[in-house]
Amino acid sequence: MAYILSVEDAKKIAEKLNYRHNGLVTVIAQDFETNEVLMVAHANREAVEKTLTTGKVHYWSISRGKLWLKGETSGNYQILKEIYFDCDLDAILVKVQQIGAACHLGYKSCFFQKPENLKNG
Repeated sequence: MAYILSVEDAKKIAEKLNYRHNGLVTVIAQDFETNEVLMVAHANREAVEKTLTTGKVHYWSISRGKLWLKGETSGNYQILKEIYFDCDLDAILVKVQQIGAACHLGYKSCFFQKPENLKNG
């Protein structure tokens, strides 16, 4: 089951965050069962509110300049299971049930490249 809050509670929480870097907070997505880090992205206030009220993780796409529901085109949704905020309230850890691959290249995690792969390319 997804973690879902009321609109009122989501707005109260989103209001307390410290949005930096063009009104964004950093979001780290982690598999809720294995603790594997899946990806890092950003969220604006609207993305935080939608994540908390829908139970599906939303981000702000810097490259596209728009709100982005993870999985809206790929079907690789992230179901919110738990959410944590860092001590400065400028970063979020979302523990998710990942449906399909998290990485847009088809990998389970975006973190698959090792130094030896990069130095020989």
